[in-house]
Amino acid sequence: MTTTQDNPLLQGLLGERRPEPCAMVIFGASGDLTRRKLVPALYTLASERKLPAGFAIVGMARRDIPFVEQMHQAVARHARRRPIDSELWQGFAAGLSYIPGAFDDPAAYERLRAHLARIDQERGTRGNRVFYISTPPESFVDIITHLGRAGMISAGNEPFTRVIIEKPFGRDLQSAQALNDTCLSVLREEQIYRIDHYLGKETVQNILVFRFANGIFEPLWNNRYIDNVQLTVAESIGIEGRGSYYDRAGTLRDMVQNHMFQLLALMAMEPPVAFEPDAVRDEKVKVLRALRELPLDEIERWTVRGQYGPGYDQGQAVPGYREEPGVSPSSLTETYVALKLYIDNWRWGGVPIYVRAGKRMPKRVSEIAITFKSVPHALLAQGGRLSQEPNVLALRIQPDEGITLKFLSKTPGPTMDPRPVTMDFRYGTSFGAEPPEAYERLLLDCMLGDSTLFTRGDEVLASWRFCTRVLQGWAQADERRRGPLPQYEAGTWGPKEAAELLARDGRAWRRP
Repeated sequence: MTTTQDNPLLQGLLGERRPEPCAMVIFGASGDLTRRKLVPALYTLASERKLPAGFAIVGMARRDIPFVEQMHQAVARHARRRPIDSELWQGFAAGLSYIPGAFDDPAAYERLRAHLARIDQERGTRGNRVFYISTPPESFVDIITHLGRAGMISAGNEPFTRVIIEKPFGRDLQSAQALNDTCLSVLREEQIYRIDHYLGKETVQNILVFRFANGIFEPLWNNRYIDNVQLTVAESIGIEGRGSYYDRAGTLRDMVQNHMFQLLALMAMEPPVAFEPDAVRDEKVKVLRALRELPLDEIERWTVRGQYGPGYDQGQAVPGYREEPGVSPSSLTETYVALKLYIDNWRWGGVPIYVRAGKRMPKRVSEIAITFKSVPHALLAQGGRLSQEPNVLALRIQPDEGITLKFLSKTPGPTMDPRPVTMDFRYGTSFGAEPPEAYERLLLDCMLGDSTLFTRGDEVLASWRFCTRVLQGWAQADERRRGPLPQYEAGTWGPKEAAELLARDGRAWRRP
């Protein structure tokens, strides 16, 4: 019998979230993620009394920096709880320390091991470790390998060792498999926490509650009632000075393979046998494995790529993608991608799932829109015109987090004229509180040993298996290509070819 004490996820549901004393080592501590997200999230957890007594943070990076001073500035600017409480900061800062060192230098890890031993004695962290790898991916293997060689990976669960790895976890199936093999040569799968910050968003977690805690929706969640599903992740920004990185990655790698396929899996999964980490992740993997394999020679019939051209953002002129610093003038890297997918199982068989993600869209928005089938007989058609629209259930991930249901209602007056209306749930309005930052939830979950919201190795490989085939099909198409990818003006909803992808099926993209 599973007890609350045995199951950290049940502890979370009941509000009992008490991690054991531990030290967190952040590799890449001089980077942007540490300043903007990680340390501010940990400070907020401290302000809510969710960190264990004696909790310590050790930063490590190549450059020698005034770590405590920089983290004070970061918390003052980015923490959800502001302004800084001076007494709280004093206690929090007492657990901050920093060790400069190159990630491929064995001596740096010996210094780190000795430093952590002192922290165990001074702060009572009991040898429990969380290692957060927040570095460029080329350093992942060095760090994991040297942690193993330095003897800093515990063999058992007491004391515990957990390693959080940021995306990208590989850039194709082969590299992801190689990185997975390296991790498993040093760590056990249950010690590896592959992080995707999208899964830390309250509204993403709410997909599970919405589906499996309400009796009225799940009976309709299948191909008998659903016409199509649209997943949209639109960003109004461009590549923000990351041209050299983005031109090697592209939107499929940067957004679809991780964030969007995680949303897809949660939306489409079967009810798990229990609300436990592996039970939930088992069902997500089944969805990704059931994605229909696309024919290599027909990839461009099922997908659309595009690049933003010059245009406007909030009235300001912005350059096209190929004009951005660090981007090749002849680049064929996509800033927009649209896919038509099928999940070949009994629940979703025959339901098209349309996925799109892009930079320089008119607005920043992420949502899942489920369009239900129309009524079988147009009883209320007037003058030969069907005076109704399909019901749409939209799960808004960001911003204005919430859920909207569109249905038809009679307009006032003597005629039977149905018009679409909406029922709107907004997260902040209903609960009267700002939802926590994603990293707050995920860092706390890792300290608790709850891996539900982290990606398992077979999940990563299943999503890369599908995306790598798409990349291979694009590479073949590029050998025949004459000229650039389809272009779309910055500040618009993508290339016309994306609209045509749905028009062939008699459908259109939803305007969020």
